[in-house]
Amino acid sequence: MEETYKDRTSLMKGAKDIAKEVKRQAVKKVNKAVEKAQDGYTQRSYNRFQDEEDDDDYYVQGGNYGVEANDDEGSSEATEGHDEDDEIYEGEYQGVPSMGGKDGMVALGQPVRDEYKDRRELETERKADEEELAQQYELIIQECGHGRFQWALFFVLGMALMADGVEVFVVGFVLPSAETDMCIPNSGSGWLGSIVYLGMMVGAFFWGGLADKVGRRQSLLICMSVNGFFAFLSSFVQGYGFFLFCRLFSGFGIGGAVPTVFSYFSEVLAREKRGEHLSWLCMFWMIGGIYASAMAWAIIPHYGWSFSMGSAYQFHSWRVFVIVCALPCVSSVVALTFMPESPRFLLEVGKHDEAWMILKQIHDTNMRARGQPEKVFTVNRIKTPKQIDELIEIESDTGTWYRRCFVRIRTELYGIWLTFMRCFNYPVKDNTIKLTAVWFTLSFGYYGLSVWFPDVIKHLQSDEYASRVKHFRNEEVSHFVFNFTLENQIHSNGEYINDRFIMMKFKSVTFEDSLFKNCVFEDITSLNTYFRNCTFVNTTFYNTDLEQYKFVDSELINCTFFHIRTGCQISFDDDYSAYWIYFVNFLGTLAVLPGNIVSALLMDRIGRLTMLGGSMVLSGISCFFLWFGTSESMMIGMLCLYNGLTISAWNSLDVITVELYPTDRRATGFGFLNALCKAAAVLGNLIFGSLVGITKAIPILLASTVLVCGGLVGLRLPDTRTQVLM
Repeated sequence: MEETYKDRTSLMKGAKDIAKEVKRQAVKKVNKAVEKAQDGYTQRSYNRFQDEEDDDDYYVQGGNYGVEANDDEGSSEATEGHDEDDEIYEGEYQGVPSMGGKDGMVALGQPVRDEYKDRRELETERKADEEELAQQYELIIQECGHGRFQWALFFVLGMALMADGVEVFVVGFVLPSAETDMCIPNSGSGWLGSIVYLGMMVGAFFWGGLADKVGRRQSLLICMSVNGFFAFLSSFVQGYGFFLFCRLFSGFGIGGAVPTVFSYFSEVLAREKRGEHLSWLCMFWMIGGIYASAMAWAIIPHYGWSFSMGSAYQFHSWRVFVIVCALPCVSSVVALTFMPESPRFLLEVGKHDEAWMILKQIHDTNMRARGQPEKVFTVNRIKTPKQIDELIEIESDTGTWYRRCFVRIRTELYGIWLTFMRCFNYPVKDNTIKLTAVWFTLSFGYYGLSVWFPDVIKHLQSDEYASRVKHFRNEEVSHFVFNFTLENQIHSNGEYINDRFIMMKFKSVTFEDSLFKNCVFEDITSLNTYFRNCTFVNTTFYNTDLEQYKFVDSELINCTFFHIRTGCQISFDDDYSAYWIYFVNFLGTLAVLPGNIVSALLMDRIGRLTMLGGSMVLSGISCFFLWFGTSESMMIGMLCLYNGLTISAWNSLDVITVELYPTDRRATGFGFLNALCKAAAVLGNLIFGSLVGITKAIPILLASTVLVCGGLVGLRLPDTRTQVLM
C-alpha cells in the first residue's frame, strides 16, 4: 500500500515537473518569437525601402502597411481560433489605431512597460518608428495620387502666401500718404517700415513653433485671423501711435504664413511632385506684390474717394487701399475652414484614426476627379511613432483660472523653445547652421538692394528735377494778379507791390531776399515752398496753408492771417514721383515671373542645390552691372534682372528647408529661419539706406560678396531631391 502511494506521489511530482518544463519552454519560445518580431521591425525601418524595387513588400495581403504574415515560429494562441468570417474586407477601416509601435506584440511577451524605460530608450524607439513612418507615408501619398485635393489646397494656401507678399509692399505704398495724413515728423517716419518687419520676425518664430504643437491648419487659421483683424483696424485708426500698434500686430500675424504654408503643403505631396509644386506655390508671393502695386496705382491717387466727419476723423483713399489689401487674407481664412489638418502631423502626434480619415478623403477626392470612384483605399493601418508624454502640473483644484491659463501659456512657450533647441541637435545641427548662413546672406542682399534700387531712382529723379529749376532775379512786379501754378522755381531779390496771389499752387518754390508790400495771398496751397529772409509789409493771408515754419528768417510787419489751414494737407498731385514708384515696383515684381516658371520646371530636373547656388552666384555677379546704371531706365532694367535671378534662389531655399527638417521640427525650423530673414532685411535696409546718394561702391561690393558667399555655402547642403519627407 505504501509502495503504491509512493509510486503515485512520484508520478504526480514527475508530472508537475514536466508541466513546469513545458511551460518554461513555451514562454521561452514565445519570448524568442517576440524578439525576432521586434528585430524584424528594426531591420525593416532601415532596409526595407532602400531599394524601390521592394516597395511591394508593404502591399501585403489585407492591405496592411508594415505588417508581415506570421510564420510558424512566431504564431501564438492569440492568432488561433479565428474563423475566416472574421476577416475584414480589403480597404475597410478597422477603427483601431496601431498599438504603440509594435502592432499588438505587447500581449505576447509582455515587454518592459514605457514607464520603466529611460527617456533615451524611448527616444530611440520613437526615432525608429519615425523612420519607418516616413517610408510608409510616402507610399500612402503615392497611392492617394496628385489631383483635385492638392490643387484645392494649393489655391487656399496660395491666398495666404499672397497675403504675405501684400503685407511686405503695402507699407511702402501707404507710407508717403500716411506720413502726410497723420502729420508724421521725419524722425518718426522710419518706424512704420521697421515695426512691421519686427512683428513679422516675432510672428514667424512663434507661429512656426505653434504649428508643430497644435497643427498646421489651426496655427495658420489663427495667425491669418490676427493679420486680417488688425489690418482692417489699421485702416480706420487716426492716431499714428495706434496705427503703428495695429501694423505691428498685423505683421505679427502674417509672419506665420510662410513657414506654416510650406510645411502644410509639403506634407500632402509625393516625392516626385514636391519640388515642382512648392515652386509653383511661390508664385503667389509674386502675385501678391503685383496685386498690391496695381491696387496702389488704381486707388491711392483718387483722393476724391475720401470723406471726413468733422475735423477729427479723416478717411482718405490710402485707407481704402489698406482694406483692399486685406482681402486675400480674409479669403484664405474662409477657405481654410473647409480644409483638413495635415495627416502627416496627425500621425506624428499619434492621432491615427483622424489621419486615416483625411488620407482616405484625399484618395477618394482624387479618384473621383479621375473618374475612378470604385478604386478602394487599401490602407487600414499606419505606423504611429511612440508618444513620449510630458507631465504638466496646472493646479486644477487650488489654482485660479488665470493662474491655470498662465501656466498653460508658459508651458506652450517653453515647449516651442525646446522644439527650437532641438533644431540644433544631431543630426540636423549642421543643416541648421548652413541654412542660417544662406537665409541671412540671401535676405540681407535681396532686401538691402530692394530698398536701395527705388531710393536710387528717387535720387536720380530729384537730381533731374533740380536740374530743371528756373531762376528769376531782381523781379519788380506791381498791381498784378497771380492765378496760376508756380513750380520748381527760385525767385531772388524781387519786389512785389500791390500784387494779388489768388487760388494758386506753389510747388517747390523758394523766394529769397524779396519784398512783399500791400499784397494779398488767398486760397493758396503749397508744397516745399519757403520764404527765406523776406520782408512782408501790410500783407493779408486768407485761407492759405502758409504756416509760420515756411517763413525762414523773414520779417512780417503789420500782416494779418485769416483761416489759416494748419496740419498736413494731403494731395496726390504734390507727389510728382508716386505714379512712377508704383510702376517701378510693378515692373520689378512682374520680372519675377520668368524666374518662377524656370525654377518650377527645373527644380526636380537639375536639383535644388544647383539652382540655389547658381542663382545666388549669378545674382551676386549681376550686381556689378550697377556700375553702369546712370539713368532711370538702366536702373529699372537692373532691378528686373536682379529680381528675376534671385527668385530661383528663394524658391529652392524654401523647398530645401521643408525637406531637411523632420515633421516634429519642420515649421519651427522654418519659422526660425524666416524670422532671421526679417532681421537681416531690417539690417540691410538700415545699412543700404544710409548709403543711398553717398557712394555706389560699398552697396555693390557688399551685396555681391554676401550673395556669392551664401551661394557657396548653399552648395554644401545635402541633396534632398531623392529623399522622402522625414
